[in-house]
Amino acid sequence: MFFRITLLLITLLQVTFSVLSQHEAVDYSNPSNWAVVPGNYPEKMKEFFVRDPFDSIDVFYVYPTLIVSEKDTRWNVPIEDKEQQGKILNSVVPFQASAWASSGRLYVPYYRQAHLRSYYNLDSGGREALLFAYSDVKAAFEYYLEHFNNGRGIILAGHSQGSTHLSFILKDFFDGKPLQKQLVAAYLPGNGFEHDLYKTIPFMVHPDEIGGFVSWNTFKKKLDPTNYAWCKGKVVINPVTWDTTMVAPRELHKGFLFSNGKMYEQSFTTNRGNGVIWITTPHFPYRYMSFTMKQYHIGDVNLFWEDIRLNSILRTEVFLKKRKEGFLDEGK
Repeated sequence: MFFRITLLLITLLQVTFSVLSQHEAVDYSNPSNWAVVPGNYPEKMKEFFVRDPFDSIDVFYVYPTLIVSEKDTRWNVPIEDKEQQGKILNSVVPFQASAWASSGRLYVPYYRQAHLRSYYNLDSGGREALLFAYSDVKAAFEYYLEHFNNGRGIILAGHSQGSTHLSFILKDFFDGKPLQKQLVAAYLPGNGFEHDLYKTIPFMVHPDEIGGFVSWNTFKKKLDPTNYAWCKGKVVINPVTWDTTMVAPRELHKGFLFSNGKMYEQSFTTNRGNGVIWITTPHFPYRYMSFTMKQYHIGDVNLFWEDIRLNSILRTEVFLKKRKEGFLDEGK
């Protein structure tokens, strides 16, 4: 899925929410409207190397687009949709959100996400569908801040549509606002973002940098460049070295989490291009499966699962050290 998220789209989505007033708001005081809250992790997630998190850091994770079938005519999927909930609890939470679960107390709200077609049909229902989805994420984050956060540091983590919504959360709650002092880092893979997206929140180019965001989009090496033209000029970090290194050899790759629950280290070389990440064919027992894949968008997180986990811990440790030394004010 190639999401053409640019400043143009962000501008299009910054419109009135009056249309959303016709819909009943989600009650996030109801535990059933959260996929994950601290102490209530799905059993499958517990199998995948989740370590004890830091008590003074929270992770707010927003999952990617899961409603993609052309036969599905809905613009937004209801929270109570059991098929959607199953994908969240059995797939994206254990294989994506778990990468950050070692760094903090994990929160994953359900939200009425927009269908994939919304990104390509902004003027015929897509804009409203995305705004509707964001209104849920925003409401969940507001409830989280008021009832759960208690001044802890915050990691924002998402993928694809989740990164879209979190990019708006950064703008609405953090950019030039007091809450920015609580931002450990925002991980926003699966989208294309401009360098000047925010006034005060930087794109981070060092592995131990805090208070900013990172983003990347993963493709097969030597793929037809017309397929990733939309990424050209967008910010991109190398998610192995967490800087602007052009090539990270296979030996530096910490490991990707495959669907069998096993970790595969030193699996591929990571190349940083103009707005994109290219990787070589992964070295693992099922590598034949990757030969038929046209792109690796679906694997933006789990391909770099251990790299993300370790980097998230590093940034968390830096944040806590600076807060202890008085360089960061305690959140209220």
